[in-house]
Amino acid sequence: MTELKVENVSRVYKKKTALYPCSFEAVEGTCIVLCGGNGAGKSTLLQIIAGVLYPTSGKTSINGKDIKYDRENYLKEIGFMPDDFHAQEMMTVEEFLSFYGALRKVKRERIDEVMNLVGLYEKKRELVKSLSKGMRQRLLFGQSLLDQPHVLLLDEPTNGLDPYWVNQFVKIINEIKKSGTIIVFSTHMMDVAAETGDTILFMKQGQVIQTIKNENTVEETTMKLMKLHRQ
Repeated sequence: MTELKVENVSRVYKKKTALYPCSFEAVEGTCIVLCGGNGAGKSTLLQIIAGVLYPTSGKTSINGKDIKYDRENYLKEIGFMPDDFHAQEMMTVEEFLSFYGALRKVKRERIDEVMNLVGLYEKKRELVKSLSKGMRQRLLFGQSLLDQPHVLLLDEPTNGLDPYWVNQFVKIINEIKKSGTIIVFSTHMMDVAAETGDTILFMKQGQVIQTIKNENTVEETTMKLMKLHRQ
């Protein structure tokens, strides 16, 4: 059984604390959603779990593999979608996914499958630079799914998506959960959090101020998150 552990991780930049000590655990088939406004610490937490940032204190592990001592095997478990798009803009959609697929030893059939999943198969020969913001987001999302990771980390994946693709994203996430994947993602969209999250961590100014076990209706959880956001 896949298990992700985040134990008292924090991040301090010079004298400013971007993330206060944070802990949580997740097992396979679980979705953890990070909610909160700008500067809440969501991206910092995700980047620490993804190995992009080192924590000032604390540690993360997957199935007992500590990123500090077994970084290579830890990272093999992860698919990561960053918030910022830094793709090679003169690549086509197909070339972009094939490049990352080759790094992860993904079969050609999987490239086609992912392009279909994120609605970009018909755009496969278009250059990345010609894509809209929403299409770029879907391309980055597809990249994170290529090798069907055990732990999927997504930083603001719904940014730039139109209502249809927000709905599709929710469906895809809920299907991926069924496969046993652990998903951790951040979002400003309270309804998306309510529709997908098993546990929702509401963050403000670098701290988790409330942990919500999502046991109510989507409407009730959405309203609860909106009230927290307004406080």
